[in-house]
Amino acid sequence: MQNAKHDRLAIEPGAIVRIYLSVSVFIITAAAFLGAAGAWTGSLFLDTVHPYVFFTGFGNLAIIILNRYLISAIYPELEIDPEKQIRAIYGVLLSVLLVFVAVAMEWPLLKAAVGLFLIIIVLSAAREIFSTLSIGKIWQEVSVRYYIFDVLFLLVANLGLFTLGLKETFPESGVIPFFVTQSTYFLGSSFPLSISVMGFLYAYVWRRSSGKEWIRKLFSIWFYIFVGGVLVFLVAILMGNYLGMMLVSHTLMLGVLALLVGFARYLYGFFARQFHHPALAFLLSGLAMLLAASAFGILNIFYFDHFGARPPIPPDRMWIYHSHTHAALLGWISLSFTGMIYIVVPAIAKANSLELLRSEKALSQLLDEKTLSRAFRQLTIAVVSATAILLAFYLHNDVLLAVGGVVYGLAVFYSRGNLAKASKSENRKKGNL
Repeated sequence: MQNAKHDRLAIEPGAIVRIYLSVSVFIITAAAFLGAAGAWTGSLFLDTVHPYVFFTGFGNLAIIILNRYLISAIYPELEIDPEKQIRAIYGVLLSVLLVFVAVAMEWPLLKAAVGLFLIIIVLSAAREIFSTLSIGKIWQEVSVRYYIFDVLFLLVANLGLFTLGLKETFPESGVIPFFVTQSTYFLGSSFPLSISVMGFLYAYVWRRSSGKEWIRKLFSIWFYIFVGGVLVFLVAILMGNYLGMMLVSHTLMLGVLALLVGFARYLYGFFARQFHHPALAFLLSGLAMLLAASAFGILNIFYFDHFGARPPIPPDRMWIYHSHTHAALLGWISLSFTGMIYIVVPAIAKANSLELLRSEKALSQLLDEKTLSRAFRQLTIAVVSATAILLAFYLHNDVLLAVGGVVYGLAVFYSRGNLAKASKSENRKKGNL
C-alpha cells in the first residue's frame, strides 16, 4: 500500500509534462525520419506509414494531454489525474506501434481496431470534460470553445481511422461511404491540431494585449468562421463544388493573412518591451507556413480532379499537393506546437503545477539566455529544412527531400535536449543556493 501511494505521489505534473515532451518530439522525429527514408529509398510503405505515425501519435497526444493542460489552466475544477495521463500516453504509444504493424503487414482490420481503441481513449477524456464543465461555462471562454472542438474533431478523426480500416477490410460491402479514404483521415486529423493552436494564440497572446474586449469579439467571430469554414470546406470537397471550395479557401486565407499581420505587429511590440521569446517566434513562423499551405491549397483546388481520385490532381502537379500537406504539418502544426511547448513545459515544470500557466507570468522569461538562444537557432534550422522540403517537391529532388526531412526531425527533437539542459541548469542554481 505504501509503495502504491509513493508511486502516485511521484507522478507529479512536472514529471508528466516532461514525459509528454519526450514522447511527442520522438514521434514527430520518427515520422520525419520515416518520410525521409521513403524519399531516399522510394519505399511505398514508408511513404504511406509516416503520416499514420504522426497523426495517431502526435495528433492524439497533443489534444489528450497538452490540450487538457490548457483547459485546466482556465478551469481549475477540471483536475489533472497523473495516472490517467500516463495510461493515455502508453495507450497512444501502443496505437502507434499497432498502426505501424497494420500498414506494414497490410492488416486493415488491425487499423480499424486501433481507431476504435483511440475512440475509447478520447471518449474518456471528453466524458471528464463534459461531466465537469457545462456548455454555458465552455462557451463563456473563447479559447475553451476552440479546445473543446479539438476534442470533438479528434473523435471524428479516429472514427475515420476505424471506418477506413473496415472499408479496406470489406471493400465490396458498400456500407462505408465513398469519401472515407486515407486523405480524409489525414485531413480530418489535421483539423483539431489547427483549431488548438488558434485557441492558444488567443489565450496566451491576444487576450493579454490591449483592447481585450474587441480582441475577444474578433476571436469569437473567427471561431465561427474558422470552424464553420472547415466544415463547409469539407462538404464542398465531398460534393466536388469548385466555386464553394474556392470561396471558402480564399476566405480562410484572408483570415490567416490578417492573423499573421496582426501577430507580427504584436510580436514587434512584445520584443521591444519585454524580451525575445522563441515560443512566439515559432508561432509566427507557423502562421507564415499556414499562409503558404493556404496558397498551395488554393492551387490544389485549381487542379482538383474529384474526391477520392488517385492521385487527386494530375501527376505532374502532385508537388503542389505534397507542398500543401507538408507546409501544414511540418510548418504550421509542428512549428506552432513546438512554440506552445516552449511556453507550457517550462511553466508547469518550474512550478510543478498549473499555477504559472494560469498567471500572466506564462510569457515571462522562465528560461535562461542560453536556452533562448539555442531555441532561436533551432527555429532557424527547422524553417530552413522545412523550406528545403517544399523546394524538393517542386524540383522532384529526392535527395534534398530526404536530407531536409532528417534535419527537420533532428531540429524538432532538439526541443527535448534544450529544455532538459535548462532544467539541469536551474537545479544546479538551486543547489548552490
